[in-house]
Amino acid sequence: MIDMRGIDLNLLVSLDALLEEANVTRAAERLHLTQPALSTQLARLRLIFGDPLLIPSPSGRGMTRSARAMALMSPLRDVLKQLEAVVRRQPTFDPRTDTRRFTLAASDQAIAVLGFQLMQSWAEHAGPGVQLAFVAAEQSTSLDRFERGEIDLLIGSERMVPAWAKARKLYDERFVFVQRKGHPRGLAPMDLDSYCALGHVLVSTSGGSFFGFMDEHLQSLGRARRVALSVQHFTLVPELLARTDYVSTLPSRLVARYRDVLDVFELPFEARGFSFFTAWHPRNQADPGSVWLREKLAQVAADSQA
Repeated sequence: MIDMRGIDLNLLVSLDALLEEANVTRAAERLHLTQPALSTQLARLRLIFGDPLLIPSPSGRGMTRSARAMALMSPLRDVLKQLEAVVRRQPTFDPRTDTRRFTLAASDQAIAVLGFQLMQSWAEHAGPGVQLAFVAAEQSTSLDRFERGEIDLLIGSERMVPAWAKARKLYDERFVFVQRKGHPRGLAPMDLDSYCALGHVLVSTSGGSFFGFMDEHLQSLGRARRVALSVQHFTLVPELLARTDYVSTLPSRLVARYRDVLDVFELPFEARGFSFFTAWHPRNQADPGSVWLREKLAQVAADSQA
């Protein structure tokens, strides 16, 4: 461990000027300091190095460097140049050649709509050193997971985005009514009575509930639907519907992936939709890797069709 206590890096900049100029007045002008201020710094530097560094010239004019000062000049200049390079170097990220592991927290719906497309084109944009992992999104633990660096991005609806996080909207979503192809109900437009009478599959992301957002809306209309099944994952529903006569209300972009087995209809009532966001920790706001991945997600969202 390097012990830099008591050493002000600005003193090293002043020392560099003093040793080069061997003159307090000229060095002070170069550093835009007053001569008394630089003289005070020289006194501190003498204490730190245990050496006078600059001593009166035998000629009586100006100052001359001590042997210690002469030995310091070259390595001090090298150190300051390296430090300047560290400070001025802009962080970069090259997905073709860099090594990086990204972890995205997302619901199964987000993975189905955005994750699959991102993974399909991953090899086109990233080299073998860049890995991508999806984990389940958990609103209650997102802060701790971000703080520990366990996740890089969170993808979810507005209710999943923590108030402290940086976020970007990916797209707006709406709900549609779906049934299997060849459903005995036929292909007539859906009416409210039929909607309420059919057996519905509900997605309860918290698990086990038979009352969801659509039920709240129907309740405000003085109506209720018959929820027969409750599952925790959106991606289970198309498989269930394709094999039964149950119906469901699902986000339109998710449904678009299953049009070969499902028929889609407008709801028989006005229902508020939601928006999907990607969120990240504020410390990664300017991180080139995070910026790159956020742009890829935004492009995938723009290219996806409802």
